Amino acid sequence: MSYTLDRILAGIDMDTAEERTRAALTANGFGVLTEIDVTATMKKKLDVDMAGYKILGACNPKMAYQAIGLEPKLGAMLPCNVILRAVDGGVEVSAIDPVASMMGVDNAELPAVAEMVRGMLQKTVDEI
Repeated sequence: MSYTLDRILAGIDMDTAEERTRAALTANGFGVLTEIDVTATMKKKLDVDMAGYKILGACNPKMAYQAIGLEPKLGAMLPCNVILRAVDGGVEVSAIDPVASMMGVDNAELPAVAEMVRGMLQKTVDEI
């Protein structure tokens, strides 16, 4: 089982990929709670250059509330991270697969919520 839901956006630059990703997240009920520009951070902290890489911490409040209600410590695994990574010829978008990430949590009710979130994230990635 893969731990990410992936898509390559051929011929797209990072700014366009980010704009499209944010729009698709919003259209599917997610908000971006956090963002980390890994490229800028590595330059600042290590003085190294790396290809474009950004992490967006996405959250659907209704689903997060439901999941935390089932498993209070689950907040340690939230939000759902979506990465944008410059690759040859475009940008790869990868979202965490919540089903895979929740496999280690011993709660029989959680997989149903994770499946719903997976479907929402897969739809989001497909629409970017």
